[in-house]
Amino acid sequence: MNRYLAGKTVVITGASSGLGESLAHLCAREKAHLVLLARSEDKLAALSEKLESAYGINASFYPVDLTNFAALDACAARILDQHDVDVLINSAGFGLFETALDTPFETVEAMFDTNVLALIRFTQLLLPTLLEKNEGHIVNVASQAGKIATPKSSTYAATKFAVLGYSNALRMELSETNIHVTTVNPGPMATNFFTIADQSGEYLNNVGFFALKPEKVAEKTVRILGKKRREINLPILMNIGTRLYQLMPSLIECLGKRAFMKK
Repeated sequence: MNRYLAGKTVVITGASSGLGESLAHLCAREKAHLVLLARSEDKLAALSEKLESAYGINASFYPVDLTNFAALDACAARILDQHDVDVLINSAGFGLFETALDTPFETVEAMFDTNVLALIRFTQLLLPTLLEKNEGHIVNVASQAGKIATPKSSTYAATKFAVLGYSNALRMELSETNIHVTTVNPGPMATNFFTIADQSGEYLNNVGFFALKPEKVAEKTVRILGKKRREINLPILMNIGTRLYQLMPSLIECLGKRAFMKK
């Protein structure tokens, strides 16, 4: 599916479940060596063993709380000492579907720490290695929520708008190099993301007809690694909606309010 990955070293955050885990499987299938990060050491160890056994690749893992920036710095130093990084996929993140008024400020801080600040810091730490080689690929997982906000997603949408802004600026800064920057902007995915974001399960039931499987998003992502691709936007229905939003914001907000206030 992507010969570029053979023998390359791919770093994936949020690798223990959901999209990150699917990305790990598909990169391993293409014979990439993996560096996996997440909080859970047990899950990472099990995943690493499974990937090495199934695909005959090296899969190293580093349990770390990405929002502990001192620990993240130390983790990055270990990674750079032990691996020659080619691809960075920032996949870690979480959300909470709640009104702006009722979202606890501690959750706001935690969401920005995880979704934005950890992504920026980890990119800063690994980017010099890519610049030294003048080659590589940075993939930041954002969201359709970073293109069009909906009710009860104020903080989550704000973090994803930030990821898109950061990625777009970084892409321009690296335009004279051989380092690509891609954002992956999925709509709702049927993962354990919703265990935290929507404990009632009502939201996923409402959008189930166009909810994405993480394997599909991972497949689209792995296919473009090593290629100059600005964005991946899924599903098509939501991508059309974000484009229409630029033309008819009031209408789209009215429709969005009706659909998503049910969260």
